[in-house]
Amino acid sequence: MSSSGDQFIPLVVENQNQNQTTLEFEQPNNSQLMIAENVETNILVEDTNSSSIPSVLEQTVAIENPAQGKSSQKPTPTIVVEESITTTASEISRHDNYNQISVTETVSPQIELNRGREFVDYFGKNITKKTVTAANIRNTLSSVETIGIRPAIIYVSAQPDNLELQLFLPNGKPIVRSSEQKRDEVIEVARKFTNQIRTPSQLNSDNYLENAQKLHQWLIAPIAEELANHNINTIVFSMGKGLRTIPIAALHDGQQFLVEKYSLGLIPSFTLTDTTYVGLNGSQVLAMGASEFPGNTEQTPLPAVPVELKSIVNNLWPGKSFLNQGFTLENLKEQSSKEKFKIIHLATHGEFHPGGADNSYIQFWDTKLRLNQLRQLRLYNAQVELLVLSACTTAVGDEEAELGFAGLAVQAGVKSALASLWYVSDTGTLALMTEFYQNLSNRPIKAEALRQAQLAMLRGEVHLQDGHILRNGNEHLPLPRELARGGRRDLSHPYYWAAFTMIGSPW
Repeated sequence: MSSSGDQFIPLVVENQNQNQTTLEFEQPNNSQLMIAENVETNILVEDTNSSSIPSVLEQTVAIENPAQGKSSQKPTPTIVVEESITTTASEISRHDNYNQISVTETVSPQIELNRGREFVDYFGKNITKKTVTAANIRNTLSSVETIGIRPAIIYVSAQPDNLELQLFLPNGKPIVRSSEQKRDEVIEVARKFTNQIRTPSQLNSDNYLENAQKLHQWLIAPIAEELANHNINTIVFSMGKGLRTIPIAALHDGQQFLVEKYSLGLIPSFTLTDTTYVGLNGSQVLAMGASEFPGNTEQTPLPAVPVELKSIVNNLWPGKSFLNQGFTLENLKEQSSKEKFKIIHLATHGEFHPGGADNSYIQFWDTKLRLNQLRQLRLYNAQVELLVLSACTTAVGDEEAELGFAGLAVQAGVKSALASLWYVSDTGTLALMTEFYQNLSNRPIKAEALRQAQLAMLRGEVHLQDGHILRNGNEHLPLPRELARGGRRDLSHPYYWAAFTMIGSPW
């Protein structure tokens, strides 16, 4: 939903006639976005008056998409955007060991179209959408500079024979990098890296660093100079298939983690993200969760949840909380219809499984809410800014499960979602969540609040000591009896903090 309240519904009509495919998008004021694809000419026309297509064509510049290798599939659509973003190889800043390619070969609007289709196919229904041009990406990125944010969007695509990065900055032309890393190699390194971090038995090991540095070299190093030159402090990733569940905060350049330099976020695509900025000061949280579940649910207890809810509501943030039997779908709907909660916090199991969206779920007290049922909560009517799921896990390497994770915010109808890629320990989750809400009230954007919480754990400012969570050596929060242990426990390993990901708008 745009800032004006207009809704954009994608892919409502797909008409195939001979060699032409037309996809139509509903927009307000009778405007239409039409993608016409045929054998000889592929054009995307943004038409605000259906009778004026010739004049629109005269004012726009076609960006060619060459045939991709020897694939027998028909070529992907050519894009016409409102301004020319064609760039010659000489205009793209050079970087050793990386191929110079023209923006004309792979452009963001084309990726937006393809990724939008992926999420529509996965969720099985239309989802809110807006149109995209190079100009409105830049305008969006520059619009948050007034609150001290300098963001960039990186589109990452692992092709069979190369890895492509497209960087959009608040100003200037898009920057494209292509390296010779094959898709299979990138996916395998990403899988190993994720498993090394998320496995509790490897908490005393730093064997993840080799793969963390490989991924940093492939995904960040080629554009590091541009990020530095433009004083970027927030990076938003739109990942391609197989890459959406990388714990990106734990990428490492040999000296520091990526989260030590940037606030980070994950979007399904630019068009599927509500990028309007609304501050959270003065808003309330509706916090719900379960520490135990009825026997027929076969869910493991979450003993830290009562402390989590109590520490967040009224201590760190105003609002209401409901535990166990009060944590039902009916009560969530009732409470959110009575008051306008900008934050919904669910301390419960959430699982993103292989298969369709109906295989993944969020566990309420006595029932599972399937991912394809999320919109039944009508959180979009309440204009929820942030949905927090504090105990999630996602199948590693499964392209369908990662669509559910990366599309969580847009499917729920909320602007942003904070969720974990794997089940973090109860104490680790409690420590991060209390730090996050502490920072949320005094940081300009949600992604920076998350970053500060992650840094506090990474740097040892938050740790466990004799049954308490300590902050800078001061007693901060007593742990439930089931979780209390003597001695000191460090929370600096990425297992404890890198799982948590800001999905959707980082601000």
